[in-house]
Amino acid sequence: MNKVSIVPCPDYSGTKEAIAKALDLLGGIEDIIEPGDSVLLKPNILAASPPEAATTTHPSVVAAMCEFVLAAGGKPIVGDGAGISKPGATATALKASGIEEAAQKAGAKVVNFETAGFTLVEVPEPLQFRKLYIANPVLEADVVISLPKLKTHELTYYTGAVKNFFGILPLKCRKEIHLLGKRELFGEAVADVYSVVKPAFSVMDGVWGMEGNGPSHGKPVNSGVILASRDCVSLDIVAAEMIGFDPLKIPTTMGALRKGFGNQCPVVVGTQLKEVKKKFKPSSEGVSTAPAFLKRNLGKYYTIYPRINQRKCTQCGTCYLNCSPKAVERRKDGTFRINPEKCILCYCCRELCPNDAVEIKKSLLAQLLTGTQNLIRRI
Repeated sequence: MNKVSIVPCPDYSGTKEAIAKALDLLGGIEDIIEPGDSVLLKPNILAASPPEAATTTHPSVVAAMCEFVLAAGGKPIVGDGAGISKPGATATALKASGIEEAAQKAGAKVVNFETAGFTLVEVPEPLQFRKLYIANPVLEADVVISLPKLKTHELTYYTGAVKNFFGILPLKCRKEIHLLGKRELFGEAVADVYSVVKPAFSVMDGVWGMEGNGPSHGKPVNSGVILASRDCVSLDIVAAEMIGFDPLKIPTTMGALRKGFGNQCPVVVGTQLKEVKKKFKPSSEGVSTAPAFLKRNLGKYYTIYPRINQRKCTQCGTCYLNCSPKAVERRKDGTFRINPEKCILCYCCRELCPNDAVEIKKSLLAQLLTGTQNLIRRI
């Protein structure tokens, strides 16, 4: 269960062959799929972005997995829910990402979690939420497989196979989780979601990943790998280490480990980790990892909060609609501002802004501390 396969894949022309090898190194998927099983493939479809932006799982990865599921006798279903509180956002994202077309051509059914409905279920041994609403297609599937994208994240540092299941929640639940305020609590809540799903497999698109201000405004980087595992937590531990992050500082990974999932020492098969390591730049503008006691004692001298660049803002209202603590306020002239007194630093406004108009404002001391941390990390 704790094996993670790594296969080089320099570009998407070799996606199917690389995934076939990654699956074969783990014994294939035939033993987890019975003939006639409905298999829910969950890609990362955050927003309406083209494949080359590296925001979403590449359509070639989705298509290849659909074909492998069919070959194993299963019925592939591709589904997700976008992260924007706007009618039609998921439908638009499915088309813009190329995933809908790729899945349909490969013989899969495509479902929109936004319109498919949700059911309230009990969470086993909850860390934060005793009950959660889960997308019906996920609950109805015989087998669930995660198809994440290798990316950095301003709130959770890294986003991968476990965090991918945040998309199976209705937007109201996602906002409630963000309101927890602390990344550690957020990670535990995501682990609660994961414990309901219990995915059987994960295949990660690491051909082109995203570094810097991920998950939507970072820089695409050619990391050149496909990773796979029967355990999402093990895959996340290996992937985080591969891009230069401490796996045990990833909140979603730690939350899952606290619930008894995964293994802190996964076994790598195929290409060895040292051969594919590639340091990703972390978020250069997000929350600093300075110790909490230091932040508290520095008070007003140490501040980091998002601010809307009015020159870039088109007043689409995405930040306003998706702000959990209602820190984004609409002015009389129709413009928006972020109230730092209400802001909980969840970065949803920044993550979901289609125009990259939400910037991070730092005090001088915060700039110095985060700059020093990033310099030390690169060394």
